[in-house]
Amino acid sequence: MPWRCTRTTWNKELEPAQEMELKILALQKPMNEIIERGDSSVQQFYRDATVFLTGGSGFIGKQLIEKLFRSCAIKKLYMLLRPSRGKTIQERLTSILKDPVYDQLRSKQPGFADKIFVMEGDVAELKLGLSEENWTTLTEEVDIIFHVAATVRFNEPLKMATLINLRGTREAVALGKECKHLKCFNHTSTAFAHATESRIENDVEEKFYPSPVPPEALISMVETVDEDKLNALTPNLIADWPNTYTFTKALAEELIRRAAGDMPVCIVKPPVVTSAYIEPAPGWIDMKTCFSSILGALLGAGLGLFHVLLSKQDNPISFAPVDYVNNAIIAASWDAAERRKMGDPEIPIYTVSSSRCGTNWKFLGDTLRTDELLKLVSPKAMWYTSLIECSNDYVYWVLTWLFHYIPGYAIDAIIDVLGVRPKGLPKLVKIYSKAYSISQVYRYFSFNYWIFKDDNLRSMIQRMSPADKVIYNCDVTNIDYTDLIKTWCVGLRRFIIKDNLVGSAASYNRQKYLLKYANYTALALYFYLIYYVLATILSLFVTIVGYFI
Repeated sequence: MPWRCTRTTWNKELEPAQEMELKILALQKPMNEIIERGDSSVQQFYRDATVFLTGGSGFIGKQLIEKLFRSCAIKKLYMLLRPSRGKTIQERLTSILKDPVYDQLRSKQPGFADKIFVMEGDVAELKLGLSEENWTTLTEEVDIIFHVAATVRFNEPLKMATLINLRGTREAVALGKECKHLKCFNHTSTAFAHATESRIENDVEEKFYPSPVPPEALISMVETVDEDKLNALTPNLIADWPNTYTFTKALAEELIRRAAGDMPVCIVKPPVVTSAYIEPAPGWIDMKTCFSSILGALLGAGLGLFHVLLSKQDNPISFAPVDYVNNAIIAASWDAAERRKMGDPEIPIYTVSSSRCGTNWKFLGDTLRTDELLKLVSPKAMWYTSLIECSNDYVYWVLTWLFHYIPGYAIDAIIDVLGVRPKGLPKLVKIYSKAYSISQVYRYFSFNYWIFKDDNLRSMIQRMSPADKVIYNCDVTNIDYTDLIKTWCVGLRRFIIKDNLVGSAASYNRQKYLLKYANYTALALYFYLIYYVLATILSLFVTIVGYFI
């Protein structure tokens, strides 16, 4: 179904995408004024604290670092990092800090990076791969641990998923228990950890659920059993769970319950994490996250490359922007400490979710087809930005071949024959194959839904001071979801397409031209060609059969 367009009057001084960006940036003003005072309860909790972070190179981790330094006067941050692709950990840190997520922070605190100290390690290794010296340093100095690191690949082999998500959590807990000044061990899980088949269309509460396997037993198994045998056992082991990611994250929660002892702990469970809404920049997202999420499909549709989406229209979508997720993570450490002071011995679990906010796939599709969204299409769009939503697997497969694979093979062949493929541009068929694979991986979540209860998060928000409610806003019910989707488009253009948010008027007119002429004409010719080919094949088949009869 096409994104409709109508006549409009353009603001000659300001591009629509720039106007949207400025609208969201204006929401930062009251927050920035309160941050500068530095006297809120959460800010005081973090003042002069030494933080240890795993997963700092990931999407959530990068923005968490940014918000911690921008809003809190922390003393220093130790970051676990492993060498990668021929780079030392210091070279990796330098590369990470070049991300645009740090642009605002860099302008306000040019020396913030001097407070970041990288430690070589790996969450998949025993003792997190830390040297004895670094382990001792952390136990002597660290006040707060953020354990964010995880493999988020749904189809990760069980062995690696267990070593990273489960054993890595065990080692991080062991570190926390040895820290002499620990104020909180903050573990990032996922709202989908207990989104099992048996709980489809039912509540998933902020509580510990029975574990299908003792965590230590699974760790022992992956350490000793041959991986081929382990892979063969995986379907029976994960049983009610859709993949190894959610299964191992569920067991990690149980491991924390069993192993934490009297260590101060909290668990934060975000849903699908999308690009930023308000801070540090509207729509901020990194490349890796974009291409492995729903935003990758939005990007493809916006560029005129993707035309088919597998989804169930009436199903609620549970997602939250990364800035709201990290605000919840930061505030949760403070709230857990406050609950502990009041004599509450339980480990609090906080779920951040939009599952009860009325957002569903139909709302997303309808919003994308509005004229307001068409005004935000990038001038780099290669074709008409249309999108067909489909809830039938077989129809989706057919439409994928019609609108993705067949044109993709044809265009790739033409480009290769002419020898005009731009350097670094992958073949369209490869892009479409990856998109189809991702759609199958996410199908379980787009075709089913769960009602994620967020009572603990609601209670935390009520306990927060007026200042902290502004600085660490994590109330997903106050999000304007139409504006959020617009912000996604702005972010994709600013940080992925990198078109400087200019050329929207020309792009809008170009889309109208494609709609009226090129797109419909091409579709008519395309389907006529398919009809002609099929008719020829059928005629040939009848002739052959007639000959033998």
